[in-house]
Amino acid sequence: MKEALLYEKAESLRVKCLLCPHSCLIADTKKGMCGVRHNRGGTLYSDVYGKVAARNTDPIEKKPLFHFYPGSKSYSIATVGCNMRCLHCQNADISQYPKYNQGVPGMDMSPHDVVAEAVACSCQSIAYTYTEPTVFFEFALDCAKLAKKQGLLNVFVTNGFTSREAVEMIAPYLDAVNIDLKGDDEFYKNIEGAALNPVLDSIRLYKLLGIWVEITTMIIPGYNDSDSFLEWAAGFIKSVDPAVPWHVSRFYPAYKMNNVGSTPAATLDRARSIGLKTGLKYIYGGNLPEKSVQNTFCSSCGELLIERNGFFVEKMNLESSICPVCGYKLEGVGLP
Repeated sequence: MKEALLYEKAESLRVKCLLCPHSCLIADTKKGMCGVRHNRGGTLYSDVYGKVAARNTDPIEKKPLFHFYPGSKSYSIATVGCNMRCLHCQNADISQYPKYNQGVPGMDMSPHDVVAEAVACSCQSIAYTYTEPTVFFEFALDCAKLAKKQGLLNVFVTNGFTSREAVEMIAPYLDAVNIDLKGDDEFYKNIEGAALNPVLDSIRLYKLLGIWVEITTMIIPGYNDSDSFLEWAAGFIKSVDPAVPWHVSRFYPAYKMNNVGSTPAATLDRARSIGLKTGLKYIYGGNLPEKSVQNTFCSSCGELLIERNGFFVEKMNLESSICPVCGYKLEGVGLP
């Protein structure tokens, strides 16, 4: 265990967690909604510090980040736990583990171990992903600080349901984030167990703090696939920056939504059309076999700039981030 950051002591040995907008008031011996922050005698502890439940070397495109060091590798880690209860979670076996099980599984790793493995695997970055990095914040922060010293980059793949204080604390060590924009406020309340506005605030704040931002929306038939929602989502992203890439991803039946069918490809085509009509520059289709929806085209002249096959880059047609046809400078970080 490690004493948690971002909490206040309250009366009767209770503590108020300030890590995310749930702001859990936790009685002695109890845990917060995430299931991995534990009050012991009026002190809040992280139960998952150094308990790595998943780790892998991934292409950065799998995060997905398409305008951030394309073609590079990212050492990806997670602990168990999450501060949402998404009924469609693709990684529920680890994200929801504390809600149904005792104990904390995972391989014991120190920040030095994580950074050393990232270097040994020839990774350019470390991604805090698979579950929600906010709930293993203390471990992610220590890893990120050490990674920076070793010349590595840091990436959060997050639901964005994070307090302003936590975002500002991790921001000096983060280089990029992919944030889920899941649905409208009713969707967040009924399907995610959270709220929309704090996510919107996080998206704006990450952008304001100079961190590269990409956004993912998993489109679920009958839940967040209406034209009105997609038009609103595209409009919000445009208000942040029309160059923020939007990944519209196909849903597959999972967890407590096994009775919902997969997203038709036509729905993702419709979402992409809505995004382009709204004025977004870069919109990608996820979990689709069609290659062209993962390619990057010049937003000025339409020239193919980055050709992908799934999560892998096959060809890059850029020099100093410049389109060879019209001279437009592609937005992103670490582009060739």
